[in-house]
Formats: sequence, C-alpha cells, structure tokens
Amino acid sequence: MAGSFTYTVRDRTGREITGSLEADNPDVLAGKLRQMGYFVVSIEEVKTSVAKKEFHIFGVKVKTEDITVFTRQFATMINAGLPLIKCLSILAQQTESGVLADIITDCQREVEAGRSLSEALGKHPEAFSNLYVAMVRAGELGGMLDDVLLRVANQLEREQEIRRKVKSAMTYPIGVMTLTLILMAAMIIFVVPKFAAMFKSLGGNLPTFTQILVNISHFIGGWGGLILAAVIIGAIVAFRRFKATAKGRMVVDKIKLKLPVAGVLFHKYAMARFARTLGTLLSSGVPILGALEITGETTGNMVVTKALDEVRAGVKEGETIARPLGEAAVFPPMVTQMIAIGEETGALDVMLNKVSDFYDSEVNAAVDSLTSLIEPLLMAFLGVGVGLIVVALYLPIFRVITMIK
Repeated sequence: MAGSFTYTVRDRTGREITGSLEADNPDVLAGKLRQMGYFVVSIEEVKTSVAKKEFHIFGVKVKTEDITVFTRQFATMINAGLPLIKCLSILAQQTESGVLADIITDCQREVEAGRSLSEALGKHPEAFSNLYVAMVRAGELGGMLDDVLLRVANQLEREQEIRRKVKSAMTYPIGVMTLTLILMAAMIIFVVPKFAAMFKSLGGNLPTFTQILVNISHFIGGWGGLILAAVIIGAIVAFRRFKATAKGRMVVDKIKLKLPVAGVLFHKYAMARFARTLGTLLSSGVPILGALEITGETTGNMVVTKALDEVRAGVKEGETIARPLGEAAVFPPMVTQMIAIGEETGALDVMLNKVSDFYDSEVNAAVDSLTSLIEPLLMAFLGVGVGLIVVALYLPIFRVITMIK
C-alpha cells in the first residue's frame, strides 16, 4: 500500500528543495526524484496518527486562531521570496494543530500536482471559507498573494477580537444566571421539602404563597421534574432543527435584530462584518458581483444576506450598489451614503473600510453598555428569586410564633 513521504533534494544549482509525495516505498520515490533531475538528500515516511484521522472522520473544524497564525506566517514567507511548496512544507511542520497540519500537507500535494493554491484550499471548507479562497484566487491572478494574505490575516484578527470581546462580556452574566438557577433549584428540591415536613408536623394550614412553593417543590422533585426536563430538552432540539432550515434562520435573525437591547448589538456587528468583508474583497481585486455574493454568504445574518442578493441582482442590471442598498431597511442611511460617495469617487473599498472601523467602535461601545445594563438586572433577579423563596419559607414560622403567643 502506498504511503506518504517527505523528501529533501538538491537541484542542479545546489538549491535545497523540500516536499512530500506518495509512493509504494522510499526506493520508488528516490527513483522518481532522480528521474526528475534531483539529487536525493533524505526521505522520511510520514506517520499519520490515529487521532488526526479521527479528527477528519468527525469533521472537526480548525480553530480561527490557528488559521490566523498560519495566514500571517504564510504571507511573511511569500514576501521573503520562499517558494510556495517550501512555505507549505514548513507551515505543516510548525503548526500546533494536527488537523491543520494534515490539511496543509494535502494542499502541498495538490500544488505539487499542478493545481493552484486557491483550488487546493477550496477542497477544505472546514478550514478555509469561501471568502478566504476567493481572496487567495484574486491574489494569485494579480500577483500580490503576500498582500492579500496579510489582508486576510488582518480581517480574521479583527473579527476574532470582536468575538472575544463579546464572549468575555457575556461570561459574567451567563455565570450569574446559571448560579442563580442552580441555587433556586437546589432550594426548591432539597430545602423546601424539609420545611414542608416540619410545617406538616405543626398542623394548621400553610400560607397561600408557601403552599404554592411546596406544590412546585413536590412537582419538580417527582415525575414532574423529569417531564419538565424532557420538555426543555425537546424544545431545544426542535429549535435547533428549525434554526438549521433556511426559513428558521431567517425568522431567528429577524428576531435577533428586533430585540430591545441586544438587537442593536447584533445589527451593528452585521454592518461591521458586511463592510469589512466587502471592502477587503474589493481591495484584493475580487470582481464586484463575486464580492457581493461572498459577502452575502459570510454576513452571519439571513436578513442582510437576502438584502445583498437583491443588491447583486440590481448590479447585474447595471445599477449602482447604493441605490438597491438604500431600499433595504436593514442598511442605515449612513452606510448607503458612504457607499454612494465611494462609488462616485472610485474609492469604494476605502469608504467600506471606514464604515467597518466606525461600526467596530460602535460594537465595542454597545458591548460595554450592554454589560453595564445586564449586571444590575442579574443581581436584582438573584436577589428577588432567592428572597421570594426565603420569605415563603419563613411565613409559616411567623404564624407559629403568633399561635404560641
């Protein structure tokens, strides 16, 4: 059975070349390399670990951080004048991700077989998006692959920074909410039944508020809790399946944009991503129709995607981008006006980058504002929830004290 081997050879000028090929054994590969006019320095078999194969079986995606580091290092090597295959070989060896190492090695084989880099990257959508592949293709055609790769790396880093800020801002509220729910559930399931048994031994009727809490405790502590858990799990599964459909994504994305406070954040994030992606594609030399199509696929919001489909249809008929864009309610007037100015002055990519910078700062401000608003609300929820349970448990005690007196 054929295996994969890495090799190091020297050409007639003495320049060292490293690559990888598949062959039945090292001797067969050495013969092929000699026929190609190379002097063989070394040949080593590549041992693919079971863990890496399992990653590909389950279709695990590569982390954005790993792709960003790979892209920036790739751009630096290309700018330094290293051959493409040499760059891929070095990057495959030094990346910390086993999955990405396998993907880079496969791309190296494809390039050695005569395919373009963009074609090789396009075979791995789990690592390289349509945006990434299109920009690399434009860089290959324009002879500026290193510049394009740097733009891709900057784009990935900015998106990663915004996602990290949003996640860090939501970590505290989610933690407080989870702690509150766990605390309330523990009190209802474990504490309330003990108080209920004590109240029952004293005799008399419980206050209405306390009786309601005892009934809830009995319901959750028995079969009712299992039924409630099954209903919640079923609702989550049904929601995820509904969201996986095109209609479901459209409904969810519309709701996200109309939420009282968070909707502003989702809208500004979508605008920032739209402007940044379209501006980066246009500055990299991607044609306008292709850039609009790829931008629509990567906005992360179906409302914006649908609007961009209509814009693309208008551009096909000879219209400007700004006119159909202004008819879509999801795009603010400032965005359409900046784009119109960019089209008139021939600096559309520059204007789009300014729009993305503006909305990036708006997203940061919205995240800070949302965090400062959520924190007191969560603390109030924690205090009210636990306080109501404590009051319900102490009401019968006050009644017993009155009876004793």
